[in-house]
Amino acid sequence: MTQLVLPLQAALAPRFDNFVPGRNREAVAALKALLADPLGEPIVYLWGAPGCGRTHLLAALVEEAKRAGLPAALASGRSAASLPDAVLLALDDVERLDPTGAQAFFNALNRAREGTMRVAASGPCPPARLRLRQDVATRLGSGLVFEIHPLSDEEKIAALAARARERGFTLPQEAARYLLTRSPRNLTCLFAILERLDLRSLERHRPVTVRLLREVLGEAGDP
Repeated sequence: MTQLVLPLQAALAPRFDNFVPGRNREAVAALKALLADPLGEPIVYLWGAPGCGRTHLLAALVEEAKRAGLPAALASGRSAASLPDAVLLALDDVERLDPTGAQAFFNALNRAREGTMRVAASGPCPPARLRLRQDVATRLGSGLVFEIHPLSDEEKIAALAARARERGFTLPQEAARYLLTRSPRNLTCLFAILERLDLRSLERHRPVTVRLLREVLGEAGDP
């Protein structure tokens, strides 16, 4: 018998404590320092391939800032014709800024250098290779720059197990390894499949197993 599962569980908010850092501990420490050290470097830039975790880190930074009572905002270059006014600005997909957005971002970087703002941003490549105005890229590169390295397979398994625990179930290691061999390997895709697996487990009153995972992967046309 299939049980209808209502989508009552809120999406899990990105936080520093549910991010598996792997080789990215220095980048995480630099982001935390934006909140903890008002005299430290005010500009941090993260770059890496899609799914590496840079968007998660920016969202975690804003979440942590808001919990501390600091005015903070997360924006995306995909849609930012103007930027929010905040003490801490996190800007994702910086390479997608249009000319108006690029000017607003340049102003924010200047404010950061003046000590009235903190800026964290992310993109797909180092600042010098971004398709941005040279003065914007140069100012961005004057801060701390970190490549966000993808997790190893063992670290991805740890991240999947941690996400499963947050959702209230246990992910067997054999199921996690099977998932890594049968799906796209970036964490965004892996977490989406994990959510489908959890819902199917609840619907069917069945434990999470490799067999159930095969069914979930087959539903979406995955191999």
